[in-house]
Amino acid sequence: MCYAVPVIMFIDDVSGNVSKQWNKHHVVYASNANLPREMIEKEFSVKFVSLSPHASPIELAKAVCDSINSAAQNGVEAWDCKYDEEVLLLPYGFLLGGDNPMQAEECSHKGLGCNFFCQTCKVGGTKAHKASEEGFLELFSEGPLRTPHETEAEIRRQLSMSVLPGAQSKVDSARQATGVWDSGFHSIIHTLIEMGKQLRKARPDNSQASEDAMRKQLETELDRLLQPHSVDDWINPLLGLAGVNIHMDTPTEILHTVLLGVVKYFWGQTVHVIKKAKSLALLEARMESLAVHGLNLPAFVPAYICHYRGGLNRKHFKSLAQVMPFLIHDLVPQDVLDGWNVIGELVVLLWHTSIEDQEVYLAFFIFLYGVALSHCCCRPIYLGPFKTFSILLQNVHQAFSSPSQNFTS
Repeated sequence: MCYAVPVIMFIDDVSGNVSKQWNKHHVVYASNANLPREMIEKEFSVKFVSLSPHASPIELAKAVCDSINSAAQNGVEAWDCKYDEEVLLLPYGFLLGGDNPMQAEECSHKGLGCNFFCQTCKVGGTKAHKASEEGFLELFSEGPLRTPHETEAEIRRQLSMSVLPGAQSKVDSARQATGVWDSGFHSIIHTLIEMGKQLRKARPDNSQASEDAMRKQLETELDRLLQPHSVDDWINPLLGLAGVNIHMDTPTEILHTVLLGVVKYFWGQTVHVIKKAKSLALLEARMESLAVHGLNLPAFVPAYICHYRGGLNRKHFKSLAQVMPFLIHDLVPQDVLDGWNVIGELVVLLWHTSIEDQEVYLAFFIFLYGVALSHCCCRPIYLGPFKTFSILLQNVHQAFSSPSQNFTS
């Protein structure tokens, strides 16, 4: 008997110190996506794969991809204790979890700070275009989807630009126009650009080598930098991992995008409004009197939440998303209250542990997303376009994979 085993990979940066001093390490974990949610959440179902303080995430990913490809080709012999027989396991990549910056690096993408800020599609544009009415509206709908093949071709194009005259401006323009940025080739491209600048400087005797000679010298240096490998070996291995479309199989990470993104900023601005009206003590009193039985909340400590309102974490924001409308109904403007109402519904949808009817779920999700925009557009500081676009992308990922709760950190 043969079993296909879909593998969820999670790559993140962690501290290697017990103390609070940051000592950056990159770590890789893996889970079996075949397991039910109740099991996949257990600590013993998350397997340690690799860790390094020196290797980059892409270098670790290459080793993991090689292991998966080898196991998929040869199979892994195991014993099925339920049916009392020997079986063959065939693993394959299913999706990659991680926070937004890590997923951008996995997709060879520049991240939320570039003109085309999405690693899944090509939404965005120049600063002037995004500031226009038409460009701003485009930020709240999906653009043409990215493909691994196009991304790989763009990486190769940027590498070939690095030996040309004016390489710095050419490469920068290409990255701004596409959002493609590969961490594996970044140091090589930078080295070639700096070497090209030195070669093209005028010498004291005003002599200068021909352009063909300089380009040949740069290409020789490129071959030396790649040794003992080729360009194919340096390309992001996740772009060619069998069974994985890296742009589609990096689901939006809802912890940082929603709780520590939208809810956090909405909470901060709401507290500002309440504090300005000198009603913060009343808010705390209402929190103290709130009946939280049946809400499945962790320890809810109003005094801590109000005193350390700028330093809250995930569990606080998840609790606040459920109870805020009952606490501030007469303390804030109506549009702020409406915003909290729809945020509460969105959080419930995003943390669904099972979806019975996917079409109904996605339709209701898109409806709530539109309502959230309509309530918050008059106060744009509450919901930035990048965060709301990431929430919109969640419906795309829900359509291709399991509920968000199954791959959030």
